[in-house]
Amino acid sequence: MALFRRLSSLFKRKGFQIKFIYSDDYWMVDIGNHVFPVRKYRLLYEKLLSMGIKRINFIEASPASTEDVRLVHSARYVKKLQTGKLSHSEMLALEIPYSAELFSFALLYVGGTILAAQNALEEGMAVHIGGGFHHAFSGHGEGFCVLNDVAVAVAKLRNEGSIQKAMVVDCDVHQGNGTASIFANTEDVFTCSIHQMDLYPAEKPESTLDIGLWSGDGDDKYLNALRDHIPRIYEEFQPDLIVYLAGADPYEKDQLGGLQITKEGLMERGKIVIGEALRLCIPTVVLLAGGYAMDVEDTVQVHLNTIKTAQQMSRKYISRLRSSAKSKKRLS
Repeated sequence: MALFRRLSSLFKRKGFQIKFIYSDDYWMVDIGNHVFPVRKYRLLYEKLLSMGIKRINFIEASPASTEDVRLVHSARYVKKLQTGKLSHSEMLALEIPYSAELFSFALLYVGGTILAAQNALEEGMAVHIGGGFHHAFSGHGEGFCVLNDVAVAVAKLRNEGSIQKAMVVDCDVHQGNGTASIFANTEDVFTCSIHQMDLYPAEKPESTLDIGLWSGDGDDKYLNALRDHIPRIYEEFQPDLIVYLAGADPYEKDQLGGLQITKEGLMERGKIVIGEALRLCIPTVVLLAGGYAMDVEDTVQVHLNTIKTAQQMSRKYISRLRSSAKSKKRLS
């Protein structure tokens, strides 16, 4: 009831809009000719502006502090990143060219996810145009992920007492191995990953809930697998915050995935993950995570559809809250 009253008052504020966390520096980092399309951040930002989203709804990301990063990552690993003294094997594991600029980018996207999570707690929902780097472990990075922004944000909010319980709903096509490992022994953090089994990472640390699918499974198997667990896990675990990794890489034309999910299927995924969270009054932060379609515009469209779905679900949620509040007032 306390959470209901808090969110009801938030959504009654005049002119409520989803807030977007973003920085132009996201797409300016130089990683060379790489499959990871950092320019998707800028393209998505421009499309949102063209849709009529006001600049006032964008909040500038700022770098995370090393103190925050050390809540999750080992001091030794952070020192290596600061000094550029990663071993050859550590650099190979990153699968992305290491540079001081890349480390600054990592600190910035971690700071962006922290800010987005804080804003979600205050407003009910926030979208980070970035984030979702779930392959970074406590002591090393891999799979394009230098630092694990998901884990750092959750750890920071729990450390400062803003939340007690968090749930990560990871819908990237690749299993969230780093996040699963970091929170393996943390009862108050529920990690859920729905992913392609016959794909990187070869070794998949156990999440609280792993939903494994196979190449070519398609929309029906994917969405039915989600519905088998959501909203049940929300109702049973009762998290204070949901972190949704809305990866675009399950998309049927993605270069690094093979689940063959359509754009329509991915929009329905968002309705399930976001809609059920908001229906249950659980603050939700959306992160973009992966996306590697041959045509970057396809990746951008999948991300844009996720945002449109988040807006649609938010409007439905606001209406529900207001109707419920009016009914309670009449009964009282």
